[in-house]
Amino acid sequence: MGETMKLPLVFDAPTRGKPPRHFADLDDDARSAAITELGLPAFRGKQLANHYFGRLTADAHAMTDLPAAMREQVAGALFPPLLKVVRAIECDGAQTRKTLWRAVDGTTIESVLMRYPNRSTLCLSSQAGCGMACPFCATGQGGLTRNLSTAEILEQVRAAAAVMRDQHDGRLSNIVFMGMGEPLANYNRVLAAVKRIIAPPPHGFGISARSVTVSTVGVAPAIRKLADERLGVTLALSLHAPDDELRDTLVPVNNRWNVGEALDAARYYADVTGRRVSIEYALIRDVNDQPWRGDLLGKKLHGALGPLVHVNVIPLNPTPGSEWDASPKPVEREFVKRVRERGVSCTVRDTRGREIAAACGQLAAEG
Repeated sequence: MGETMKLPLVFDAPTRGKPPRHFADLDDDARSAAITELGLPAFRGKQLANHYFGRLTADAHAMTDLPAAMREQVAGALFPPLLKVVRAIECDGAQTRKTLWRAVDGTTIESVLMRYPNRSTLCLSSQAGCGMACPFCATGQGGLTRNLSTAEILEQVRAAAAVMRDQHDGRLSNIVFMGMGEPLANYNRVLAAVKRIIAPPPHGFGISARSVTVSTVGVAPAIRKLADERLGVTLALSLHAPDDELRDTLVPVNNRWNVGEALDAARYYADVTGRRVSIEYALIRDVNDQPWRGDLLGKKLHGALGPLVHVNVIPLNPTPGSEWDASPKPVEREFVKRVRERGVSCTVRDTRGREIAAACGQLAAEG
């Protein structure tokens, strides 16, 4: 991994090796142009899109309705291998599956597929590493390697959807951009990926926009820009502290856009989209779990967002060698009570995968 980046933040990630162009990188117009370049009739573009987004097939050699000679041509030009499974481990009675992927340039990323009785959720990565430098995050400790391509993001989705279909006779229903990286620091590629996730086949995977969550540490201008896209996805703001003094340390981007500015941008998002904003709050023992901070969090959120907010309290998933630890349950309960007393919806997130190093970045750091 590269060194942890210091403020001012750099949003153009360094490049270890640009991934090859892939069919999933292309919008409808670019697909048509690529098909024309190959000398193929236009209808083949829709055919390939049906294979990728509808049948979840990325192997052109398996697309048997294409002439054999054409499969080889299409495979080389539009379906190069992008991600290879390094390790896949399960826990929670095989309900949680974490995958470590290696890209063609050797960088590693992670995704986590979590199955519940009434839904399945993929937590995916948008960058290899992260440059936001949050000290309690395993990914942040490693620094930023590079942005992922649109296709590298979508390949995580396709693979998870195929696992749900082939191994569990189900479908992938929810996507959260809460894996490695800051999604809004890779804005254009993440936006393109989101558009293809929510578009109906053959243009995309057809997952409901309301079931897609884009997380951010508070890149205020990009939050407003995403609001103006009017895609209807859920915004999750990783706040972790209600006061600037502490948040400057826990979430260094706060030195650039403080709590007030982040909440103003979140309010803009809620007003434009009509969607309730999620506030992510990792509860850390003796750091941000004091009752008065629960009071302050509830007060600020009620004032800034009113009913258009919900707090997800996250018991910290400790990383090896870290000084940070989860708050005791009585402290957690008191904190939640204080937030609710200020009129703000607040729940504790179900934690998954502690025994398989499911805190983001842990598996990549190990191997």
